[in-house]
Amino acid sequence: MISQGSRLLTKTLFYRTKSTPPSPFSLPILSGSLSQVRAMASDAAASSPFKKVQIQRDNGTFDAYVIGKENAPGIVVLQEWWGVDFEVKNHAQKISQLGSGYKALIPDLYRGKVGLEVAEAQHLMEGLDWPGAVKDIEASVNWLKANGSKKVGVTGFCMGGALAIASSVLVPGVDAVVAFYGVPSPELADPVKTKAPVQAHFGEQDGFVGFSDPKTGKELEEKLKASGVPHEVYFYPGIGHAFMNCSPEGAQRRKKMGLDDEDAAAVEQAWSRFSSWMGRFLSN
Repeated sequence: MISQGSRLLTKTLFYRTKSTPPSPFSLPILSGSLSQVRAMASDAAASSPFKKVQIQRDNGTFDAYVIGKENAPGIVVLQEWWGVDFEVKNHAQKISQLGSGYKALIPDLYRGKVGLEVAEAQHLMEGLDWPGAVKDIEASVNWLKANGSKKVGVTGFCMGGALAIASSVLVPGVDAVVAFYGVPSPELADPVKTKAPVQAHFGEQDGFVGFSDPKTGKELEEKLKASGVPHEVYFYPGIGHAFMNCSPEGAQRRKKMGLDDEDAAAVEQAWSRFSSWMGRFLSN
């Protein structure tokens, strides 16, 4: 069990402030040592199905992890605030196997670091260069198109969901977006200006006000209507934030954060909708 204070802090993680644009949300700094922020342990075991690649951006490079069929449509998969951990890799592997197959690519937005506890993840997200992350997404889209993917979509979860929607506004060449429980602030990207088809998913019990709660999801839906792009916005009853994280490790981590709802049928329905949306817009 976590303390009541930690529960209250968790409930406020995604409140916005106007003091630090263009971040899509701002967090209170946690007290205590952040020395345990870990560098990602080695590049992955030899048995990993992922291939590590380096992608050029501006005058440097960053690592990304690729899985799936060569020359298949590409999907950029964006991490939660934890970093490139087991759960985003689970999602990418699942995505690579949907439909006729995709080439899924995870850009390492944290440059090798992973948060294993809430304080670590919060610290890492606080330090993220948000415009730089959008540039990483654009470079990832371009890499996939230069390496056999005629069409490329973007998806993401939590922090990555907000960035996925931002990519529909800011990144040329994105052919479709699916965002899970995350909406960027207008300082980063206004969904009214989106240029790519967007599908979005929210839990009706999501309590992260101003970021992924139902009210924010409905506001997103109105903005997408105004944009004129094809869009779908879904709300799932009885479940909260990060409901797609249903691996044993992911479910345990959600429970530590006070998120103990589970709905396997909702997860399966969301994946089915994801597959239909990406199949519709990424078919070669």
